[in-house]
Amino acid sequence: MHRIFPSSIVPVLVIAAAARLVAATPPMVGDKAPDFALSTVQGKTVRLSEVAAKGSVVLVVLRGYPGYQCPYCNRQVQDFISKSQGFIDAGARVILVYPGPPDNLAAKATEFTTGKMLPDSFDLLIDPGYEFTNLYGLRWDAAHETAYPSTFLIDRHGVVFFSKIVKEHGGRTTAAEIVDALPKPKAGQ
Repeated sequence: MHRIFPSSIVPVLVIAAAARLVAATPPMVGDKAPDFALSTVQGKTVRLSEVAAKGSVVLVVLRGYPGYQCPYCNRQVQDFISKSQGFIDAGARVILVYPGPPDNLAAKATEFTTGKMLPDSFDLLIDPGYEFTNLYGLRWDAAHETAYPSTFLIDRHGVVFFSKIVKEHGGRTTAAEIVDALPKPKAGQ
């Protein structure tokens, strides 16, 4: 059975189909990182461009809350916390993005940080409803998934100089790998 659409509907269908094909793609090395503003669970707004203007940014996208606390995210964040002095010495700020459904996401993020002492140079930001995740083209749109675990290093001009996107649960960046990739401060700075 063939459907015949009135000529006035065909352009709308073509535009809708094209919009789905032009989904956001993750920033690559050399790209300007899309600016965003997200909040901490305490309600403090953090804007990427403002943080990056002060020095390198380590942007870590976690799986957040896919219906449970991800054990791989827990291990990765604990690794970053244990090596936090390396980030501090490099003058880098670490931004952890915790995506998930909007209902109670702040409470789930608070639960995630229980037992973890985030250094002052770390921010845990929530992404309720996946606005950031979609902007960065990282939405893992499958049952019990939220975002592809990813790490980006961004310089003070907002340009990505390291990118790793993992399309599975494991295989994430380690703190040592990221500290090694960060520029070393020059003597006297």
